[in-house]
Amino acid sequence: MGVQIHSAETPIEMRDWRDAVARGLKGRCPHCGRGRLFRAFLKPVDACESCGEELHHQRADDLPPYIVITIVGHIVVGGILLAEKYGDWPMWWHMALWPALTLILSVALMQPVKGGVVGLQWAMRMHGFGGEPDRPERQPLPSPGPRA
Repeated sequence: MGVQIHSAETPIEMRDWRDAVARGLKGRCPHCGRGRLFRAFLKPVDACESCGEELHHQRADDLPPYIVITIVGHIVVGGILLAEKYGDWPMWWHMALWPALTLILSVALMQPVKGGVVGLQWAMRMHGFGGEPDRPERQPLPSPGPRA
């Protein structure tokens, strides 16, 4: 792994986001890949039992549901369009299949997607994963108005 300069004095090791996201998708610690990431369905552990990496400050918030909605929406809407174009299914079959498929896919994808988001946050050193607390972004100062 390479080294990235974080400040004038402190070099920090770069983290491979691909490995971190892949480990998160598998429900494993984004740092070591051995410890569990979740203690409940969507509740991450406070720290990895294997390497001790603190995970309590993750902030996945609403991104995983948005990603899941996008994925499931494309699958279900695409399936409905294909079924209407190439199949001659009775309405009861549509009413049984598509809502059930939507629910099953949504539940099945939610935890892996949240794990991937937490892994990405860890790799990018977001939300406290870089050892520094979150600070609000500084807004640029307004430019001085025209001089008279």
